[in-house]
Amino acid sequence: MAITINTGDLKSILECTPATQNIMLVGKHGIGKSEIITHHYESQGIRVVALFLGQMSDPGDLIGLPHKNEQTGKTEFMPPYWFPTDDKPVVLFLDELNRARPEILQSVMDLSLNRKLAGRSLPAGSRVIAAVNDGEEYQLTDLDPALVSRFNVYYFSPTVGEWLFWAKQHGVDDRVVTFIEKHPDELEKNVDINKGTFDKTPDRRAWVRVSGLLKNSEGMDMNRLAKMVTGVVGARSASMFMQSLNSSRMLTAADVLTDFEACRSTLAGYTMPQLAVLNEGIYQHLELGVTGNDKAATGHNLVAYIRWMLANGRQEAIAHFASFFENATYPNANAFIMMDCREALQLINQMIADL
Repeated sequence: MAITINTGDLKSILECTPATQNIMLVGKHGIGKSEIITHHYESQGIRVVALFLGQMSDPGDLIGLPHKNEQTGKTEFMPPYWFPTDDKPVVLFLDELNRARPEILQSVMDLSLNRKLAGRSLPAGSRVIAAVNDGEEYQLTDLDPALVSRFNVYYFSPTVGEWLFWAKQHGVDDRVVTFIEKHPDELEKNVDINKGTFDKTPDRRAWVRVSGLLKNSEGMDMNRLAKMVTGVVGARSASMFMQSLNSSRMLTAADVLTDFEACRSTLAGYTMPQLAVLNEGIYQHLELGVTGNDKAATGHNLVAYIRWMLANGRQEAIAHFASFFENATYPNANAFIMMDCREALQLINQMIADL
């Protein structure tokens, strides 16, 4: 069985794997495989070519079309539109590999082993990365073991915390973020194949679409909005989400780090799961960066929050909060604490020593 990796693991694998070795990512749809790969390599100036093999009906879609070379009198293949002509390495991202037709997979065999298509070599340093779906809800093609053996295979399963951090970075609506913080199991659900082709279940990509709906539907009748959301994430998840819109809002990290005193009375009624969500939210908030003008106020409120946990005997919450610092889960947040909030650093060190 292949090993399971999260987003942090994947970035390390992309960084350390030689170009001569192929990577295959196994996972559900909509979990960010192509986005992470594209961002990683394009940030280094390397072009990423995404090929959706499940949509190709003929090998010519991948390797190009044959034509007669008038000078030699021989048939050769015209390079496809994506083939690099500037001798610069590329990353070929072969999406939906196990949806491809068998004749397409034959071309991938040569590509994965020799970096060649129809006798034409890719530029030196080019990489091949494939993505496949896994699960009974998909209509898939069995892959030849000989083809699979040419790839390093990893089951990709990013954590809910990683998605929440990404969502905050990319401006996903706070109402969606708060809902997933409170109901992490609703981030993605497996499709029930017994309910039919059009049964909707939530996934990461779907919640981003819900965010877009919310931003374009201010003032809309709630019943109509509920119908729209149901079409994106399904009836059950939509019902829970709409209920959350009408319930009291959970404190955010920004609330606590902006004005802790205004949050004190609300925090008194918080359970450990709610504090756990808030703890990680605080580290994620700090990880995104604090501007110079806000550093003093943020540090003051952070210290007040830590002292509140200590004064109220919230031992489990204290251990949870300290674990993020001890494991350096969010390095920029740790840097802020060590460089700009030494009082918080002393309190956290004391927490760790007392555990």
